[in-house]
Amino acid sequence: MLAGVALAVLAVAGAHAQEKAPASAPSADGLQPDELYMEADLVVRDDAHKTITARGDVEVRYNGRTLRAQELVYDEGRGVITARGDVQTISADGTVEYADEVTLDDEMKAGVATGFSTRMQDNAKLAAASAIRRSDTVNELNQAIYTPCELCVNDKPKKPSWSIKADKVVEDRDRQIVYYRNAVIQVLGVPVLYLPVFWHPDPEATRKSGLLPPTISASNRRGFSYQQPYLIVLSPYSDLTLSPQINSKVNPFLNGHYRKRFYSGQIDARFGYTYDRDFDSSGDPFGDRTSRSYLLASGAFRIDDKWRWGFTAERASDDYIFDKYEVGNVYHARGPYLTDDRRLISQIYSVRQDERSYLSIAAFSIQGLRPTDVDRTFPLVAPLIEARWEPQRNVLGGRLRVNASAVALTRDQSSEDLTQRLPGLDSRRATGGLDWRSSYTSQIGVRVDPFVNVRADAYSLSDLPTGGSKTTSRALAVAGADITYPLYRRFGDSTVVLEPVMQVAVSPSAKQITYVDYSGATVYLDEDSRSFEFDETTLFRADKFPGFDLYEDGARLNVGARASVLWDDGRRAEFLVGRSFRDAVNSVFPARTGLQPRASDWIVAAEAQPMKGLSVFSRVRLDSDSLDVERAEAGANFALKRASGYFRYLRDDSNVNGVKTENLDLGTEVPIGQHWGVTASGSLDLEQSAWIVRNLGVFYHDDCLRVDIIYRREDTVVGRLGPSDSIAFRLTLATLGEAINAN
Repeated sequence: MLAGVALAVLAVAGAHAQEKAPASAPSADGLQPDELYMEADLVVRDDAHKTITARGDVEVRYNGRTLRAQELVYDEGRGVITARGDVQTISADGTVEYADEVTLDDEMKAGVATGFSTRMQDNAKLAAASAIRRSDTVNELNQAIYTPCELCVNDKPKKPSWSIKADKVVEDRDRQIVYYRNAVIQVLGVPVLYLPVFWHPDPEATRKSGLLPPTISASNRRGFSYQQPYLIVLSPYSDLTLSPQINSKVNPFLNGHYRKRFYSGQIDARFGYTYDRDFDSSGDPFGDRTSRSYLLASGAFRIDDKWRWGFTAERASDDYIFDKYEVGNVYHARGPYLTDDRRLISQIYSVRQDERSYLSIAAFSIQGLRPTDVDRTFPLVAPLIEARWEPQRNVLGGRLRVNASAVALTRDQSSEDLTQRLPGLDSRRATGGLDWRSSYTSQIGVRVDPFVNVRADAYSLSDLPTGGSKTTSRALAVAGADITYPLYRRFGDSTVVLEPVMQVAVSPSAKQITYVDYSGATVYLDEDSRSFEFDETTLFRADKFPGFDLYEDGARLNVGARASVLWDDGRRAEFLVGRSFRDAVNSVFPARTGLQPRASDWIVAAEAQPMKGLSVFSRVRLDSDSLDVERAEAGANFALKRASGYFRYLRDDSNVNGVKTENLDLGTEVPIGQHWGVTASGSLDLEQSAWIVRNLGVFYHDDCLRVDIIYRREDTVVGRLGPSDSIAFRLTLATLGEAINAN
């Protein structure tokens, strides 16, 4: 038998002796290029017919490929190999192909197979009655089926959750695409879609053009809607996703998403367009046909190791375009400057930063999408300059920082009386200052951090309500110290830390910038501190105003106590309570903040991670006299074995607009059994005892498929859009667009 194997090896190798390349490094199996290794239980050489037959656990290795079968016949004259019985062909990349019978050329690259199947990456499988192997990278299959699902469980056959059956399938690994002719997509054994021509990326492809999962929905605004994303890979560094939304009640709407990565940064742009009349919450059209569109774009680039620049471009042709066409993920940060909900910001910025200095130059404008917003009343901010520098050495035993800032705001119209188109207030400010801070720790553990901050501002106001302009300047200063005395002790597997905190700060009387409004009242200029809250994040600020226009003066004492419990297994809990005292009433603070009296409201805050997968937080502001809750916020996030979700609660007796608010946001996903589950989320206005929005869904998922059906109810009235009901259907198939996360 050994002699027969040796003869077979010599015979096949000899057929390539004329073409054999010079010796090179061996492959992973130890063979040189064009060397062949074969083993079998029995080898028979027929010189008359020029054939070699191997039987019984045959294995042939050649040029990185391995062929296994129960019988193998090599025809030397024709250069053809025929393998029968549990045939396996293993390529150099690890891909395995199976067949009942295979006929190959003598390099095992091209051939024909019957009873063919293959397992690709991501566990995807192709099977066919017959297959033609054109080359290493191209397979043609007849009467084929494709599925990434498991076909057996516990050694028992299992019908795939989804599959594609076709008369003909071509797997092109060079192009990383699988083509189908007369394809039928089956979900849970039921045919759901017939496509005469269809293709999708090869599971081995990392990025490839093709269809992504569609979104199907029905609502009283647009009627029946079908949105089909298609990914176009433009280059290894850029792609474009086009998502036409076909609606039964209104004209189609095209969404797009373009991404491109450069050597120094990237661009991300979303856009949408339609040509249609406006419509109300019932889908009834009105007005003239016109172009309606939106743009949500951003870019960020690095010039060198210190400089970077970027931009955002956010605009919409009408205020309700995102609501009408259900465009999601709109109001989030795309650049360093943020806006409120239902407002868009376009900005351009450049930043230079190193270990000792920082410089930022920016400009931005805002578009309001709220029913009461008038864009002419929003300022154009250009430029906005912020800079700081620290010397390398300490000064007087502490860290010194030099700060500078400048900003110009221009308004087209005043917001006081929109009917008269009154001129808007324009303002310009330039600021320079020094900030010094040091730290000392005594032998008993008391830490004292003294600080001094001096600042000079120059202001220029124009288009004042009373007419004319105003130029003024001021000098500001504050000195004080932060004092803490942390105490800790071990208790079993935990560490307890108690830390009393005190801050003393003294400032001379500050000159506030004022002007007279159209009613004749004197008001403080406040362009940058209108929406701040008094909580644990601002309790120990020497100047609690986050901006520059308003300044906290006088003598004040901020006191509090922190307590922490840190367990060795990662659990933790933290608690803080404190308040602020001052030498006199400060009417510069809005009454709603609780900072006007000599003794401020109480601040209480806590957060904890009591177990793995659960985190909670709460912050409360209590009235200084009655201890009534003036503002409260609480929330939790959980990701447990049986459920995941979140909740947020907010109560504010007087928000920025002086209106009491109380609302609750919550959401959860709860699996039911191995494959089924429900989702629920919503936002409840407790002050109005009405839901703002509600979502209720059911889903099915397994190793290769997820189906979501979601009912959505919007009860709020946004402008002329009234309440809305919709049902959305989403089908996600593994290897077609995105992965399935099966738990």
